Amino acid sequence: MISYVTVGADDIAKARRFYSAFLPALGYGLEEGPEGLSFALPEVPGQAPVLPEFYVKPPFDGRPASTGNGAMVAFEARNQAEVRALHAAALAAGGSDEGAPGFRAAYGPRFYVGYLRDPQGNKIALFSSNPDDPAREDGRPPLGD
Repeated sequence: MISYVTVGADDIAKARRFYSAFLPALGYGLEEGPEGLSFALPEVPGQAPVLPEFYVKPPFDGRPASTGNGAMVAFEARNQAEVRALHAAALAAGGSDEGAPGFRAAYGPRFYVGYLRDPQGNKIALFSSNPDDPAREDGRPPLGD
């Protein structure tokens, strides 16, 4: 099981604005300290923490943060409408578009996803596979990544 995911950021204020635009809507709480941002899902007394946690921190080696080619962090939304709303909120909070919300040919007919880059350039996906939402129709052209 993955315990936590960390992405690097040189400007923590920009990162806070970006991630705070959508992670609280997905249930994540924020703790900020001198080492950066820590986002976690609420703990229920007597139960193990819900994982993974998500951290945004300056690199420990003191060098500038950089993004990994092929690295991406995906967050699950409740439905397609939430994917669209959170994608728009993240764009308004300083993110850049890497693929508008929609279906993709490479994935199943219920996988609805939007892609973003945070202000540092880290790739983020917001997705839903909610069975109560419409599925991609056969023959319908998918959106590109």
